Amino acid sequence: MVKQNINLYLASPRGFCAGVDRAVKIVEQAIKKFGSPIYVRHEIVHNKDVVKSLENLGAIFVDEITDAPENSTIIFSAHGVPKSVFINAKKRKMLSIDATCPLVTKVHNETIKHFNSSRKILLIGHKNHPEVIGTMGQVPDGNVILIESLDEAKNIYIEDTNNLAYATQTTLSVDDTKEIIEVLKQRFPDIKGPSTEDICYATTNRQLAVKSMADMCNYILVIGAQNSSNSQRLVEVAKKNGVSNSYLISDEDDLNIFLNNFNFTDSINIGLTAGASAPETLVQILISKLKRKFEVNLINHEVVKEDIIFNLPKSLR
Repeated sequence: MVKQNINLYLASPRGFCAGVDRAVKIVEQAIKKFGSPIYVRHEIVHNKDVVKSLENLGAIFVDEITDAPENSTIIFSAHGVPKSVFINAKKRKMLSIDATCPLVTKVHNETIKHFNSSRKILLIGHKNHPEVIGTMGQVPDGNVILIESLDEAKNIYIEDTNNLAYATQTTLSVDDTKEIIEVLKQRFPDIKGPSTEDICYATTNRQLAVKSMADMCNYILVIGAQNSSNSQRLVEVAKKNGVSNSYLISDEDDLNIFLNNFNFTDSINIGLTAGASAPETLVQILISKLKRKFEVNLINHEVVKEDIIFNLPKSLR
């Protein structure tokens, strides 16, 4: 049987960012240095394959620090945690290792700075996302107001508009966030913002790659977990740029469903990318499965080179 030809555009950059790579290495190094078990509060990153691989090394993932023994070693995820978590860990005499992405820490520091300057903070982000919970928890309750949509930005009432600042979650849609910020600046001309964008370089670059592939592709596949904000945003960006057949592939089952339920046209151009918490191994598995079904013409689609590396904490170097 003759295989059908497809063009497979492989987005670059894709997959692990510097913050995710650092967080995973922190867990690996902690296990090497202190031995297992090492406890990790919440998923270190939003990917079950990464979590499983670290569990196999001796990591134990817990919902809260009270689920780990006193005097144990606890690692906090790349998404960041409220200040109260550090305080409670100290009370339990735990060795805390912070795997918060440095770019998230930047947002934390901005939030604290604005609070110390008596400003109310508008945080653009998604309710209940771990990163948002961590950022809001850097200052006392009531000092951060969450903005989730353009409508909320248009309609929110602020009593003191002279002492106002904004910050953003790092994994949002670049375009959607830009619109919200523009509305806030129009409504509150004196609002203070970050000196540089809060949305991280990896989120921006991966969305840029998807946008640039959109004109060439009739399908775009994004490898990433369902609870991965940056992966979900990649699917949204693809659809907004005209590729209605864009799908999040969280595992091999999702890929099989995609392959079995779609009637491909004579001209198949698939764009393939991966969220910042998706390992390259999953990308290669997907490519292998496509090669078994199709004659694949693999095309590397690079929009920018990434060479950013974040150092491990001093305690693990």
